[in-house]
Amino acid sequence: MKYAGNAGFSHQQADKIGVVITNLGTPEAPTKAALKPYLKEFLSDPRVVEVPRLIWWFILNGIILNIRPKRSAQAYASVWSEDGSPLMVHTKAQARALAERCEREFGDNVVVDYAMRYGEPAVNKVIEKMLANGVRKLLVVPLYPQYSASTVGSTFDAIASDFVKRRWLPDFRFVSHYHDRPGYIKAVADSIRQHWDAYGRADRLILSYHGVPKRYLLNGDPYHCECLKTSRLIAEELGMQSGEYMTTFQSRFGREEWLKPYTDETLKALPAEGVKSVQVVCPGFSADCLETIEEIGEENRDYFMEAGGERYEYIPALNSEPAHIKMLFDLVKENLHGWQVDLNVQQRAELASKHGCSR
Repeated sequence: MKYAGNAGFSHQQADKIGVVITNLGTPEAPTKAALKPYLKEFLSDPRVVEVPRLIWWFILNGIILNIRPKRSAQAYASVWSEDGSPLMVHTKAQARALAERCEREFGDNVVVDYAMRYGEPAVNKVIEKMLANGVRKLLVVPLYPQYSASTVGSTFDAIASDFVKRRWLPDFRFVSHYHDRPGYIKAVADSIRQHWDAYGRADRLILSYHGVPKRYLLNGDPYHCECLKTSRLIAEELGMQSGEYMTTFQSRFGREEWLKPYTDETLKALPAEGVKSVQVVCPGFSADCLETIEEIGEENRDYFMEAGGERYEYIPALNSEPAHIKMLFDLVKENLHGWQVDLNVQQRAELASKHGCSR
């Protein structure tokens, strides 16, 4: 086996620390042609769909990829802007804001970038760029507050797949979840308070999380438990009682049973129970995307209003709000503990020039 080196590598490079935030990904354009390769990469991941590979290959290539790209393209087109998909726009802004905070604290010893698990910029390409820039210690922070094998586990798989091909590996740290981190809980709760201050409270607060098959829970995935804990802690921070909020799960597909209660079915049923106004927040999404803007903000609003609801409001994700960036920075700083380089870049360059190698 030939192991990859770092293109243009010099032993006189100053060591740096790299921080990469990651998210799910997005197609390059809201078109059927762009959706097909994106969906194929996403739905081919065995972490995402745990079905025997041969059976799933025929379902995916024979049915899904011939039907879903067109429908998905229409949905993406409804949320696309001149700057691209919402997830890409917000993730770029998060990386930029986090980089500014890190630069103020650490100078140019810490390099911040972002990657997408599916699509571009791909995880392996961002790692390659990091190592080429002298990163010898790497921290990866998937922007999924709650751990699931289908999200966080898949991100680790992509990193591991890259690492097994490399000659020289960086020191490596990985944040697997932050679902109960006080700064995260407070940031979400404060965003809800701000919405209440502007618009008042509704009859019910719905905390909607992306769903996964129930089978994953039964096989030991902690995602369901972490979602429930997040909801409980947010409610406690807001001083809410059990009947004032509820946790639901969205975005299911296929015939298999997923985590319940389902968001769409819940919203269709609530008006008949006397709940005429709802506010929905999605604490599992670090950035607004198709699933929050179109699915929650539009599709599920229609379900609720058509069932007799009178008022429906979506409370946006944290995106690049200052409280969110501060929480992410605190998380990064905590996980960089003990990793601060002993010498700044200028001192290392001077040593490299004097001795021919800075290591």
